[in-house]
Amino acid sequence: MAESVLAPIDLAHLDHARKILQVARKVGGAESRITALYITPEIPQYVAAELPEGILAKTDSTSRDTLEALAAETGAEAVVRKGSVTAEILECAREFDADLIVIGSHRPGLTDYLLGSTAARVVRHADCPVYVDR
Repeated sequence: MAESVLAPIDLAHLDHARKILQVARKVGGAESRITALYITPEIPQYVAAELPEGILAKTDSTSRDTLEALAAETGAEAVVRKGSVTAEILECAREFDADLIVIGSHRPGLTDYLLGSTAARVVRHADCPVYVDR
């Protein structure tokens, strides 16, 4: 069993996010600390300047509320970060001294073959074991 499990999730796919948190709890065990992580990608300033006023703050607030509700279902801690998705996952794994990362994956598309998926990049660069759920 793992003491600390990091579960990065994509709030665009709530059913899969819920499943990832359940898998993290099951694999980590009842006593493990589960951290549900959502990363909001950085938006370039020139794009943000064109968005309606307050939309980014509202989106951040909604994301945090949704993550906290999902995390509460499995007794996980909710953490929201902003930045590069893969870099933030790897940084949080080090920061929280994660023994395991449980991450979801999807069927690869053309861009995944060219650039690699987030899950694949995490697997390649993580300092701890990574459990990929499809």
